[in-house]
Amino acid sequence: MGMTAVLKRPVISCSVAAAAAILFSGALLLSSFVLHGDRSLICSLPSLPSSPFSADELHSALLHYATSSIVPQQSRSEISISFNILRRRSPCNFLVFGLGHDSPMWSAFNAGGTTVFLEEDPKWFQSVLRESPTLRGYNISYPTKLSEANDLIRTYRSEPECLPPRAHLKGNQLCRLALADLPDEIYETEWDLIMIDAPKGYFAEAPGRMGAIYSVALMARARRGVGITDVFLHDVERNVEKTYAMEFLCKKYLVEGTGRLWHFQIPPTRGNETSSEGKFC
Repeated sequence: MGMTAVLKRPVISCSVAAAAAILFSGALLLSSFVLHGDRSLICSLPSLPSSPFSADELHSALLHYATSSIVPQQSRSEISISFNILRRRSPCNFLVFGLGHDSPMWSAFNAGGTTVFLEEDPKWFQSVLRESPTLRGYNISYPTKLSEANDLIRTYRSEPECLPPRAHLKGNQLCRLALADLPDEIYETEWDLIMIDAPKGYFAEAPGRMGAIYSVALMARARRGVGITDVFLHDVERNVEKTYAMEFLCKKYLVEGTGRLWHFQIPPTRGNETSSEGKFC
C-alpha cells in the first residue's frame, strides 16, 4: 500500500483541555469494552482468558493516546459502528487494511483476539511499529493503480478466474483484482471482521482499493465457520470505493452507515453456489 503519514492519519493539534477530554472519553470507551463487553457472541477463535494480556493491550492503548496529540482519522460516530460490533463479537479474528494512529485502538477493542494490519508503505509500516511494537502487521504490495479502476470493473467478467465459483485469491495471477501474494496467515485465517481503510486512492498512480474490496468479498464468501463476516469500508464518498462496494460487497448486504463509513454483513456462499455462479450480488 503506498501510504504516507500525511494521507493516512492527518495530524490534529489539540489543546491540553481537548487532549484530556479525548483521553478521558477514550478511557471510558476502551474500559467499557474490555470490562463490560457482551461475550455471548464469540467468534471463531477458541476461548481465551480475558486477562492479563487483555488489560495489557488496554493499558498500552491508553498510554499511546495519552502521550500523543494525534487522533484517529475516523469520526466518533464512524468508530462507534465498528466498536459496537466488536463489543458483541470479540475476541475474534479482525483484519485491518491500513496501519496508522488508530491501530492501537482497534487492537485494544479486540483484546484477546487476533488483530492483523496490512500496510503498503514500508517506511510508514516501520514508523508505526516502532511507536507501537506490540501490533501485528505485514508490509504488502498491490498490483493495481487507481487509473485502472474503470477498466478493471469493465473487464473482470471476461476472466473466469475472477468469477464465482472459480474465483480465488492465493496464487491467482489471472485475475488482476485478486490479492494473490498475501502472507499465508491471511489466507488461512477465517476473518470475522474486516476493516478496509487502505490503501490510498486519491491520485492516478495510487494503488486504489479495488483489489482490497474484491479480495475481501472473496474472503467473506469463502467463510467456512458459522455466521456472517462484518465488513467496514471507509471513504465511501469516493467514486471507486462506492462503485466497487456495490459490485462486490453488494447493496443487499449493506446494513448501516454513517459519515464516510459503510457496514456490510456478508454471508458465506456455502450451500448456495449455483445461485451465485458468475456473480457476486
